Amino acid sequence: MPAQAWRQAPASAANDSPATLGDAAYLRLKDELFAFRLLPGERFSETAMATRLGMSRTPLRQALARLQREGYLDMDARSGWSVSLLDFEQFDHLYDLRLVLETAAVRRLCESDAAHDALGTLRDFWLAPQGERLDDGQRVAEMDEAFHTALVGAAGNPEMARVHGDVTERIRILRRLDFSSAGRVACTYDEHGAILRAILARQPDQAVALLRAHVEASKTKVRNITLHRLYTARDQRR
Repeated sequence: MPAQAWRQAPASAANDSPATLGDAAYLRLKDELFAFRLLPGERFSETAMATRLGMSRTPLRQALARLQREGYLDMDARSGWSVSLLDFEQFDHLYDLRLVLETAAVRRLCESDAAHDALGTLRDFWLAPQGERLDDGQRVAEMDEAFHTALVGAAGNPEMARVHGDVTERIRILRRLDFSSAGRVACTYDEHGAILRAILARQPDQAVALLRAHVEASKTKVRNITLHRLYTARDQRR
């Protein structure tokens, strides 16, 4: 596995509204990374990137420095900027940590009298009738992340929620690929619905088993999609 990882500190989600030109440059550049239009290991200069994105170098430089701090980019005084390599082993560790946090939260929720109230919004969205389900993969991806974040938040431990938020940001680049097919969107509705029903029925073992299967399936899917996209992107450049 590559030694250099895409390891980043918590940062604004890719769909945040930019407040400054530096923020706009950051979101544009991050989108280039997430869409694999900039490949891991690829080198570029500030001048070339400014031309590519159609922006001045001052906000771009701010964005580059921010992405370097977050672990997406590397800078060498002699060779310039490069995209950090993906480390799938590290992503596996992050998914393991995510499961520890989420399964602990689910068990707490199964023991809580307030679970029905805390999960009301999730229930309305994920248990909606078939005809009322969304089919927009990007929107469902956002709601999927919100689902897992809400489960941990509802458990009532702010430190657990903080760590989970960091993990969520660090796996977003892969996780968002999970919704590139309509079939995966439908599966997510079904799986989230089953998890919610088990929590509301106070069946902790069942809820944890369903959650674990759901997260493991997502991890496998995004890993395969990532490898395929990287291969395809590199092949198209030959």
